[in-house]
Amino acid sequence: MGPMIRPQIDDRTWVLVLTGSGVSAESGIPTFRGAGGLWENHPFERLASPEGFRADPALVWRFYSERRRGAASCQPNPGHSALAELERRLGDRFLLVTQNVDGLHARAGSQRVVEIHGNLFRTKCSVCDRKPFEDHRTYDSPPRCDQCGGLLRPDVVWFGEMLDPDHLVRIEAFLALAQRAGRPIFVAAGTSGVVYPAAGFVDLARQYDAETWLINLEPADNAHRFHHFVQGKSGQVLPRLLRTE
Repeated sequence: MGPMIRPQIDDRTWVLVLTGSGVSAESGIPTFRGAGGLWENHPFERLASPEGFRADPALVWRFYSERRRGAASCQPNPGHSALAELERRLGDRFLLVTQNVDGLHARAGSQRVVEIHGNLFRTKCSVCDRKPFEDHRTYDSPPRCDQCGGLLRPDVVWFGEMLDPDHLVRIEAFLALAQRAGRPIFVAAGTSGVVYPAAGFVDLARQYDAETWLINLEPADNAHRFHHFVQGKSGQVLPRLLRTE
């Protein structure tokens, strides 16, 4: 590959990163947006919605148990590692927002991570306000809460559910601080540019004078709203793009 235009990353740079399913797909995690969005002939929306869970909690848990097994067998790729390395250099001037629920960023070493769609390896009660807990188990039948007896569910954001507003506050606060204290850069990688509010983060970043970069295998739906678009696999592009030397 020839020379690449890269953002300038120095001691004044603040970097906000958004990652989507394309980053995980390079580690072997299914995206479910391809192949008709089906799992065992069930539409993905039925497996990832409150309505689907109420209708058939056993089916939903079977699906998520398989996803847990699959994600546990996958490894972080060079894109994950490049982001973890950049965070080690920038410290609090770095924030990673991910739409992925597979935990691969943490396994790669990332610490300042906002998981806006939840985490596959956490479980919460669908009835009481028990704190979500780390859970790597798989289930043949729907587990019940040992505090209230209600059905437990994966701690992920399903279709029709709201994102945690505290996450959105944290993201905007980071951008506001970056604008005041330095020079903000926003990098989106492996995102479709379809799912909101994440697809609108580029507009939010530009409101705070961020230089915006998109890395994607294909042009995303919102590609025209970025200053720069680098086409390619994030696992190949991010290690070259984010070098700070």
